[in-house]
Amino acid sequence: MLWWTVVKLALKSLAASKLRSTLTMLGVVIGVAAVLAMLAIGEGARLEVTESVRQWGTNVLTIRPGTRGLGGVRTDALQRLTVGDAEALLAEVRQAVAVTPEVTGTVQAKYENRNSRTTVRGVSDAYFDLRNFPLRSGSPFDADDERRMARVAVLGPKVVEDLYGDREMNPVGTAVKIQGDTFTVLGVFRERGDQGWFNPDDQILIPYTTAMKRLLGVDSLRAIYVQVSDEGALDDAQEGIRQVLRARHGLRAGAPDDFYIQSSTEFLQTLEGVSRTFTTLLASVAGVSLLVGGIGIMNIMLVAVTERTREIGVRKAVGARRRDILRQFLVESLVLSAAGGLLGLGLGLAITLLVDRSGAFRTVITPGAPALAVGFALGVGVFFGYYPARKAARLHPVEALRYE
Repeated sequence: MLWWTVVKLALKSLAASKLRSTLTMLGVVIGVAAVLAMLAIGEGARLEVTESVRQWGTNVLTIRPGTRGLGGVRTDALQRLTVGDAEALLAEVRQAVAVTPEVTGTVQAKYENRNSRTTVRGVSDAYFDLRNFPLRSGSPFDADDERRMARVAVLGPKVVEDLYGDREMNPVGTAVKIQGDTFTVLGVFRERGDQGWFNPDDQILIPYTTAMKRLLGVDSLRAIYVQVSDEGALDDAQEGIRQVLRARHGLRAGAPDDFYIQSSTEFLQTLEGVSRTFTTLLASVAGVSLLVGGIGIMNIMLVAVTERTREIGVRKAVGARRRDILRQFLVESLVLSAAGGLLGLGLGLAITLLVDRSGAFRTVITPGAPALAVGFALGVGVFFGYYPARKAARLHPVEALRYE
């Protein structure tokens, strides 16, 4: 029997019971739409995370204090990083092109009668380029401000909105109170957007010397950022940093590091791995509904075999072979799943578009996602359609003709 003839027979059989065929396809439609939407949401989330991390620079190493070991046992005390450590890294690590120390604290900022509870970050003038903080107005502080421990500040857009009532206002030259001390506003950096775990727009940047000596009263650093000449030099730079800090901290051979170094690239790879796992999990959950749709197809096909037993007997009596009957029912199952897959593809694209336009989630459809969803639907059709088709093909013609 020609394939086209088999397809026409399958379509005619399905058209004979339109409501049942439609209801059977519904499970596949929902399953394909759900898989496509979940893949699009997961890919959108992965790209959001990737772009957020890349904004901070992919050639940056972050050094944070760790714990010092004592007799093979870790103590709870944090080993301190100092400004001297930061200066030594810039001087002795060949791959380092810029270094900035960092101290942070939570402060109360005030302008006239408006207040803001925000984060103050004490950094060097290299921080603006190193962490990609271009200014939308004014200018950053410089090395002279650091030496003088000047009371100057660069505000984030969220802080401007909280203190001045208008995020777009230019407050350069005005004076704000930070923990009671008067600071002159030098500039405002461009909006970065909320990162989920951290809002970079809700912070104030000041010279690290001012933060340590005048505002926070600390003598150790929260972190040191080292910008490397290029991403290919990250491993060499990491080893150079280890050697410099171990020598400065007096660590003996074999002793564990009392600091840890985190590469932006490693952080990015970790986040991408988590995002892919999250996407796979979402798609797997959605795929369950597709499997339920497949069970519906098998159920309907078994009913069809029972209802058409005499038809099968007649066809076998006039010469139809087992493979002809098997092929006919398999094609009917495939037509159901293919039609459901295409309808589900349209529904999934519509849902993805609506979700993206709503602004709740960013959605991105990769070229392989529709093919994967429809391909999975076809696989479900073949898998769940094979048993009813095999049962029909194995019917004895005489017993089939006697069936009432």
